[in-house]
Amino acid sequence: MINYPKIPDPEFRERMLKFKEIMKKNTLDLVIIYSNLLDPSSVRYFSDVSPVNESAAIIIPLEGEPLLCSGQACHGWSEYKSKIREIRITPEVGEVAEVEYDIKNQYDFLDLLKEIKSKYSIKKIGIIGNTIFPYGIFKKIEIVFPDSEKTSADSLIYEIRKIKSENEINCMKTAGKIISNAFLYTIPRIKAGLTELEIQADLEYKILQLGAEDHGLSFSPMVPSGPVHTNLCMNRNSLRKVLESEIIVVAGGALYEGYNAVINTPVVLGKIPGEIKNAVKTGYEALNLVAGSLKPGISSKELYDIYTTLLEKKGYGKYSPYGSVHCIGMLECESPWLSVYRDIYLEENMTVAVDAYFEGLPWGSFRIEDTFVVRNTGAELLTDFNTKFFSENFL
Repeated sequence: MINYPKIPDPEFRERMLKFKEIMKKNTLDLVIIYSNLLDPSSVRYFSDVSPVNESAAIIIPLEGEPLLCSGQACHGWSEYKSKIREIRITPEVGEVAEVEYDIKNQYDFLDLLKEIKSKYSIKKIGIIGNTIFPYGIFKKIEIVFPDSEKTSADSLIYEIRKIKSENEINCMKTAGKIISNAFLYTIPRIKAGLTELEIQADLEYKILQLGAEDHGLSFSPMVPSGPVHTNLCMNRNSLRKVLESEIIVVAGGALYEGYNAVINTPVVLGKIPGEIKNAVKTGYEALNLVAGSLKPGISSKELYDIYTTLLEKKGYGKYSPYGSVHCIGMLECESPWLSVYRDIYLEENMTVAVDAYFEGLPWGSFRIEDTFVVRNTGAELLTDFNTKFFSENFL
């Protein structure tokens, strides 16, 4: 049975209060957050709004109430969902074709910023959305606040998102149960002659039927098959038909209430060639070795050493292009990045994915991935499909 929890309203208010304390500590008078379909997380974290076909923004003055900026088409949706009371229609976050809607009470971002300037003393502005923040909005910030310092505030929001509340973890548990059950439905239905797209359709059907969000899958499921397609680290599925005794990789995630859980599973139909079976067994052994090492206080470099030592011992070191652990939460791959070059330490209630990725073997590539919560008592597994699947097929 799947439970369907939600983040309670008081938690959204607590997030904003906590963030304003961080703003004050960092002498930020104003923070402007931008989110789009690639990264809806930061706006959603404070408002619960994830736009359908537009972008969104939040303006947070240190001394005043926050404003949610909605595009024209999504205004009704934003009013329906938002935990932030004041909402303004701003075309700068509207549809990318810059549709000219005949709607009253629209605010050019320039005028909205002038309004902010008339109310508050703004000496330092934080920007959230480093890799996606629009040039047009940033130029208007410079016009209205030419003498104010502008700085990235991405690290500040990721810092408070790093440790998950039990409500957030419960949402991730639901996402984990959805994607696990979707794999339980989809994998046995795979047979030779199906296309990658047909397998994707099965998986997406079950993900949605079980209650994941229809407008924001964790990522579009990937089902690369054979030596050419599996050697693509990321891919779009095709009309290629899967065959027996070749590597097929099923990768999928579910998004529930803004929180992700992911699974990656290598599949072989019919007889499994020995070289594929040995590599996959080693990958799963490495995943479990790393998962068994997840605990508060361990560093990303220590986890990388544990992972690579095993792969080198087994003869697969040269097929491992990167480290095996990344943070996950409102994004499938979330900051802080668990670097293999410097020590990033795990803390209780961080959520991570362990991703054993083998690239460029003679017959193709594969990855095995599961989602975990870091607890004082060890790793808590949120995606349980692989446990039984591997014991029955590869071990």
